[in-house]
Amino acid sequence: MKIGILGGTFNPIHIGHLILAEETRQACGLDKIFFVPANIPPHKENGDIIESYHRLTMVKLSIEGNPYLAVSDMEIKRGGRSYTIDTVKAFKNLNPRDEIYFIIGSDLFKYLEDWKDLSEIIGMVKFIVAQRPGYPLKNLPSHIKTVDIHALDISGFEIRQCVKKNKSIRYFVPEKVLSYIEKNKLYI
Repeated sequence: MKIGILGGTFNPIHIGHLILAEETRQACGLDKIFFVPANIPPHKENGDIIESYHRLTMVKLSIEGNPYLAVSDMEIKRGGRSYTIDTVKAFKNLNPRDEIYFIIGSDLFKYLEDWKDLSEIIGMVKFIVAQRPGYPLKNLPSHIKTVDIHALDISGFEIRQCVKKNKSIRYFVPEKVLSYIEKNKLYI
């Protein structure tokens, strides 16, 4: 099998994440993509990040009914800071015969060199970088595959700001995620 890993904070998950997963899966012939919400992201300030169980629940709600998408809570269960190297090793141990692909947006590509144990990660997975508006890709190494998607210029930060300002986020997030945010009074 060809398995994709899409890690992130998902604070909250939004339509852009879902388009990224679905179009990357189709373009690269992946059998399944796992969303892996970070417990504590190593590269972000944690003051604006809601509890992991809320983020995990929103991911589950957003992918319901799509047999090609799944969610893994391994980083949340592991606790502490979430490093890609630990997640990749865990996926390789669980799926030793499968090809593993790690999916990132072009906005994160410039930070790739800062990742913990990057050379070891490169030895275990193939990277797929999806184009995002405003983040062109140049001088890519040969171990990076690129994919063009219908990327939306949307971010979790913008969504959180809209909620704080009592502006609509309808159509930025799936309907079930919108209801969950409203019911649990998240991001206000």
